[in-house]
Amino acid sequence: MKTTSCALIAMLPMAAFAAGSTPDAKFYKEAAEGGMAEVQLGQLAQEKSSDAKVKEFGSLMVTDHSAANDKLKALAASKNVDLPSSPSVGEMAEKAKLEVLSGTTFDKSYIKGMVKDHKEDIAMFEKEAHSGKDPDARAFAVATLPTLKMHLKKIESLATDDSVAVNR
Repeated sequence: MKTTSCALIAMLPMAAFAAGSTPDAKFYKEAAEGGMAEVQLGQLAQEKSSDAKVKEFGSLMVTDHSAANDKLKALAASKNVDLPSSPSVGEMAEKAKLEVLSGTTFDKSYIKGMVKDHKEDIAMFEKEAHSGKDPDARAFAVATLPTLKMHLKKIESLATDDSVAVNR
């Protein structure tokens, strides 16, 4: 007896689709990993920075990204989407790199990383907002974009103030 692909698909649990094979599932995963990384890096900035403005920005990251993470977790749970429990390997490596730095070297590296991360986040959230298939994921992306753009504006201003060269 020959099994058709439709029959095989019917045998897979719906969570298998939600957990990783769709573009929206990729968005959920990457948004969760990035959000957790922003919180951890914000905490690190509060601990290690020698610049009050960088510490303040780190605090903002913890507050805003924790709130967004909570909303994303609730949304994912309502859709039976399993989110990762930690940032990506690349994001963990970035944190490890920052952990060994101190003073202005830490501040400049953190600022550069935050500019890069927020540009990438904005691109990912804009893509989801415009072409996501899951209306709830699209709505989350649309609702989160203004905060991400405000973060980028603040960190770019810090980069200018601290003479940190970033790709604009």
